[in-house]
Amino acid sequence: MNMKTTARPLVLLLLIVLSWQLGTTAARAEVVIYRCTDASGALTLQNSPCPKGMKQEQRTMQGVNTVPMGPGTTPTAPATPPSSTPASTPTAPRPATTTTSPAPAASTDVRRLPPPILFQCTTHDKDTYVTEDVEPASRCVNLRTVGLDGNPQAGAGQACEVVRDTCARVPDGALCDAWKKRRDETEVAFRFARRENAEKNRADYERVARIVAESSCGL
Repeated sequence: MNMKTTARPLVLLLLIVLSWQLGTTAARAEVVIYRCTDASGALTLQNSPCPKGMKQEQRTMQGVNTVPMGPGTTPTAPATPPSSTPASTPTAPRPATTTTSPAPAASTDVRRLPPPILFQCTTHDKDTYVTEDVEPASRCVNLRTVGLDGNPQAGAGQACEVVRDTCARVPDGALCDAWKKRRDETEVAFRFARRENAEKNRADYERVARIVAESSCGL
């Protein structure tokens, strides 16, 4: 028999023997293999001594220290590793917070001042108005002229008499009403002003409206 041809089944036999040996022997440290050669040169590998008349070579191989599993034994699932989540550590108690009631807001009446003083004036023809001017306004009232003989039809030229409006300070209790009246008057003057007076009247209205809104009258 050819040496190479015989060696292949011998290698398979060796593997089978090794598997059987490892599967039936618990924790053996060594495995003994016998190499047997007959007169024709055929080579046999086995785990028992060679028969008489055959050349025998004995070799010792290191076994694998394993515990064989019996038939019907199922592999045990590996133990579940401990959770990687760290154990919760007790937290230090939070200091008690003291709740304080917010301080009462300052009264709006205290923060806001009363509006400036105003004057209510009356013209010679009994019209009334309010003004911030301390000095009463003056105006020229037309006079009737007559001729030298006293005849009004023969009067020539024009003449006027300067008169001042009669003004009085608005009482404090009526001051807000007077300012609101002035605000309304300046708004009318702004809305219906001629083009050349529009900007001036607008600025006057905005100023008066701001005084009313920011003073105690705006509450």
